[in-house]
Amino acid sequence: MIVAVSLPKNTAMNCILDRICLVVVSSMVFLSNGAVLAEDNGFVPMFNGRDMAQWEGKSGWWKVEKGLLTAESTVEKPCTRSHYLYWTGGEPADFEMRCQFRISAAGNSGIQFRSERREDWDTWGYQADMDGAGVYMGCLYQHERGLVAERGQSVSIDAKGQKTIATFAEAAKLLQVVKPEQWNTYRVIAKGSRVSLWINGVKMCEADDVEPRLGLRKGIIALQMHQGPPMKVEYKDLMIRVDDRTDD
Repeated sequence: MIVAVSLPKNTAMNCILDRICLVVVSSMVFLSNGAVLAEDNGFVPMFNGRDMAQWEGKSGWWKVEKGLLTAESTVEKPCTRSHYLYWTGGEPADFEMRCQFRISAAGNSGIQFRSERREDWDTWGYQADMDGAGVYMGCLYQHERGLVAERGQSVSIDAKGQKTIATFAEAAKLLQVVKPEQWNTYRVIAKGSRVSLWINGVKMCEADDVEPRLGLRKGIIALQMHQGPPMKVEYKDLMIRVDDRTDD
């Protein structure tokens, strides 16, 4: 609601109100245009909120529903094999990606990055993991090695694959920042050999991986639909910045 206030002209209060109105209106216009906000920060949209442009996946599973990238399995339509929705916008090396996600209590999904595309809508590589039960939420997964870094871990992997683990926070306390079955923000940062995962502004885990075969330095980005019990996962506000300015 806008309230008009009548004051004498040429008063100091008029000047102050004029400036406040200008700031508020400018902010509203600016924030209403996500693309403008994204570009000014170096980020570009990965999803337009209308259709599947820049995305391709297994027929009949992923769709745009109420402006959200959505995948759902049911008792009548079970997911018997995990598959992925590929982003077709490139294979970035150093980047920062941000998105919002909402996952059901029985759900399991993840954001593949620096990964390879495989047959039958599969992938191979790093995954920023998430699940409704909170077991894998915020963990770094890799298809061949399994969990690379669990929540609260800072992991170093040398050229021979030897892992050194340090703990910077308790996994249970980190999980408390996640809002079950509500919208949460995921942030993936990859730069050189280093990867870090953040949820709702809190660092979940990090890894410095110099193993040459498994620690891929570039690759596709994809979203996972996991096999198993009925579930639903939704994504929105997917943004990426591919440049040298990413940092922790």
